[in-house]
Amino acid sequence: MRDILIGIDAGTSVIKSVAFDLEGRQIAFSAIPNSYESVGRTGVVQDLDRTWADAAKTLADLADKIDNLAHRVAAISVTAQGDGTWLIDKSGDPVGKGWLWLDARAGDTVDRLRRDSGDAARFAHTGSGLAACQMGAQLRWILDNEPSMLTGATTGFHCKDWLYFKLTGQRATDPSEASFTFGNFRTRQYSDDVIGFLGLEKQRDLLPEIVDGAVTHHSLSDSAAALTGLLSGTPVVLGYVDVVCTSLGAGLYEPGTDAGCSIIGSTGMHMRLARDADDVILNPGLTGYTMCLPVPDAYAQMQSNMAATLNIDWILSVAGSVLKSVGIEKNKAELLGHVEGWLAQSRDTSLLFHPYISEAGERGPFVDATARASFVGLETGHGFADMVRAVFNGLAMASRDCYVEMGPLPSRVRLTGGAARSASLRRILGGALGCAIQTSEREEAGAAGAAMIAAVSLGIYGSMADCVKDWVTPYQRPPEPADQAMAAHFDAVFPTYRQSRLALRPVWHALSHGASPASEQERPQ
Repeated sequence: MRDILIGIDAGTSVIKSVAFDLEGRQIAFSAIPNSYESVGRTGVVQDLDRTWADAAKTLADLADKIDNLAHRVAAISVTAQGDGTWLIDKSGDPVGKGWLWLDARAGDTVDRLRRDSGDAARFAHTGSGLAACQMGAQLRWILDNEPSMLTGATTGFHCKDWLYFKLTGQRATDPSEASFTFGNFRTRQYSDDVIGFLGLEKQRDLLPEIVDGAVTHHSLSDSAAALTGLLSGTPVVLGYVDVVCTSLGAGLYEPGTDAGCSIIGSTGMHMRLARDADDVILNPGLTGYTMCLPVPDAYAQMQSNMAATLNIDWILSVAGSVLKSVGIEKNKAELLGHVEGWLAQSRDTSLLFHPYISEAGERGPFVDATARASFVGLETGHGFADMVRAVFNGLAMASRDCYVEMGPLPSRVRLTGGAARSASLRRILGGALGCAIQTSEREEAGAAGAAMIAAVSLGIYGSMADCVKDWVTPYQRPPEPADQAMAAHFDAVFPTYRQSRLALRPVWHALSHGASPASEQERPQ
């Protein structure tokens, strides 16, 4: 009996394969830590062959946990980290290493393109702002600076597309990544106007066929079957990009329920549901993403913080370094155990923190590769606990900054990602947004969303709405209402947060060029 769906979720930190029964109950999972490497000051890349080998191993490892797995798998569906540029040649071999979404080399390219008057028309097609993480900007940078990197390349993939190719031999991408990068979100197809604006007409052939996994699937190849231990011919579904799959698993799309959705992990993603193309709000700042869902005429509008829990990792690393200098060793888990105590010790002060700790800068709700983190308002009375509180508050206000750019604040936000486990973060985020926070008992939302697409593609469910009733609704915990006193505090301080991050922008730009942000009056004549 084919009674198992497998969702592969190849994230930035971990590659997972998760097995579900046909009604959405998780059976088992296998995971391997992912790794990437830096190139120079701003480049970040990943080895394609190792990524495939790791993904294949997670599939093979599931067989040790589930009896007769190969004969029970109804389908495999794959999603992965979004953006980036993964090139292969005509034989299917990698051309160099894959550029990740963390890669910031195209920052100056994006600045130049965003100043072009044609960017508004491009934005009207894609519904998505330009950022250095995207394949379009990265290909443009390669052409302008290192064209030899494209020698021999015949296809440009994203991470999940590469894995789908290795599973099936098919060169394809999905409608979500194709349209927000190179296409028109209304048609879910490539746009010659967008490709022309990017100056990539001669690279048009690098873009693979667009395959909608919600209605189409291919077969597991003989070579992939031999490596994974699964049966050749098993249906394989190309999922949508990881944030779309995670939004499905976390409950952004649930007919009859009006909720936003935030993923608080290494990066932060904040989403509202647009129920048709006319419901998409294109902001005047030309930022954010519009990604089609695997549902007819439905879209997820997104604003994304480049760094979310990376800011918490940083403040913990500071604490760890200080303790180590006096002979006390504590690992990350032990330091996390102190966070609740630090938050309890902190004072209710106006200390601000801008959580732009990523070397790639920021992409939501504004795009600036030079953006950097900062504390504003430090006083001698502030201690480390106050700094920890400011970091958490900064994450919450960055989330609010994103939601404000997409329209009215939601009345409820469904929260997922590693940080959703933190009661303090949920309380602080609810206060900053002035809304209820709701989490799910399902932890592997991305893999579940990918498997949900497979369930609809194979006809196990007649529609995504029917699938949601089994796979999502039963797992939602009761909403946690916002703390009204905390909400009032954030209402008062948020305008200052926005004002200060706008005022700091020329400082970031000056520092990125090794200069002091002197005023016109201070500059030598």
